[in-house]
Amino acid sequence: MTTTADAPRSPGRPRSTRVDEAIVEATLDLLAEGSTIEALSIEAIAARAGVGKATIYRRWSGKDALIIDTLRTLKGPPTMPNEANAREDLVTLLSQVGRNPDARAASIFPCMMPTIQRDSDMHRLYQELLEPRRQVMRDVLQRGIERGEIRPDLDIELTLAMLTAPVLLQRLLRWHPKLGIDDDDLPERVVDALLTGIGAA
Repeated sequence: MTTTADAPRSPGRPRSTRVDEAIVEATLDLLAEGSTIEALSIEAIAARAGVGKATIYRRWSGKDALIIDTLRTLKGPPTMPNEANAREDLVTLLSQVGRNPDARAASIFPCMMPTIQRDSDMHRLYQELLEPRRQVMRDVLQRGIERGEIRPDLDIELTLAMLTAPVLLQRLLRWHPKLGIDDDDLPERVVDALLTGIGAA
């Protein structure tokens, strides 16, 4: 998807970073306050940001483009491992699953799930948002295979799900409170348990 942030700009007055930030912040605030993606309008975002609708449309092609850029800002860039070894890198990556630099994420992402499930376009946009994070983990697993740390016949896509799902489920839903799982050591425990099965013989 191409947003106006990606498109070449014609000569003229420079685009205001402050205005961009005000629009993104307004979008985040409205979502955090309980607005659904379907109900969220460019008019409401413009009013909250104190700009005109035309200002938004000069920057983004429409609401979907603005939403995906806003959510990308909310999650921040993917964590980059230090490439020491597969175990350390996987623990580093899993430590960030379900955690976001902006506290509003805790209100926004759970409310997005019904929309993502119903709307194929929003599901596609959400997958685009997650894909860079998946690729970082794929690269870690592939390096582990090349170093002989992980068995060569590994199903990488299945392993991504097996690594991520328990951490995300526990952090978002406290799925099994009687386990007494500590959020801080859960990623390490998941990685160690799984490496027992996927480690090279």
